[in-house]
Amino acid sequence: MKKRLFAIIFALIFCLCTAAPAFAAKPPLINDGAELVDESDETALLLKLNEISQRQQMDIVIVTTEDLHGYATATECADELYEYCGFGYGENKDGILFLVSMADRDWAISTCGYAIDVFTDDGLDYISDTIVPYLSDGDYAAAFDRFAELCDEYCTQAENGEPYDGRNLPREPLSLMWIPISIVIGVVIALIVVACMKAKLKTVRYQAEASSYVKSGSMDVSESSDLFLYMTLSRRARPKDNDSGGSSTHFSSSGTLHGGSSGKF
Repeated sequence: MKKRLFAIIFALIFCLCTAAPAFAAKPPLINDGAELVDESDETALLLKLNEISQRQQMDIVIVTTEDLHGYATATECADELYEYCGFGYGENKDGILFLVSMADRDWAISTCGYAIDVFTDDGLDYISDTIVPYLSDGDYAAAFDRFAELCDEYCTQAENGEPYDGRNLPREPLSLMWIPISIVIGVVIALIVVACMKAKLKTVRYQAEASSYVKSGSMDVSESSDLFLYMTLSRRARPKDNDSGGSSTHFSSSGTLHGGSSGKF
């Protein structure tokens, strides 16, 4: 009961802190309760979240807290906040919430509705691998900004094709510094291979003819022919690609279906 009361109060505080009439029915998409970013960064981030959420028709929410307020896990806290704050587009409450709790350095992502399909397990792993290093370095503004950008990319990908999964995850461009490194590595490997081949040829001596390789009287070919008897053809089914695992789901305490992931930073 205490935990649910916290979620309800949190939602009320969200609504009371909202000054713009256009957002009166819904809390702002960012609440920096732990004060991890300065005011100018928070304002810029709120504008970005509002624009992306309205364009993609999916709430993208960021919440920071000092602790989990009695919840057993960061996932449970994120699910409850998402529901009791009234986030989500449409009747399926489409959206995603990113929670950061500073007490034990927890983070959690909660997805709901269509967002469960958009943000697959592999896709969420890619997001966490990208933004958690920023959190660990204390660069929270960069972490939240990159989270918003990735959410936008994922929504566009799901709308225009297949959601990002194990088969089609985005790839970060390689740094230019890898070009000379790759050339040096290639040259070193080539030199090693050539040196090994050269070492094996030290026992070879020049021969004017091939008679030394044939035993005298051992071969007498008078006639030869080829006769085709039969052919055996074997077929084997190509194994299917099982890299794409979709989204894992769970139910919140209220019975709402959620996806997501969590961890430490």
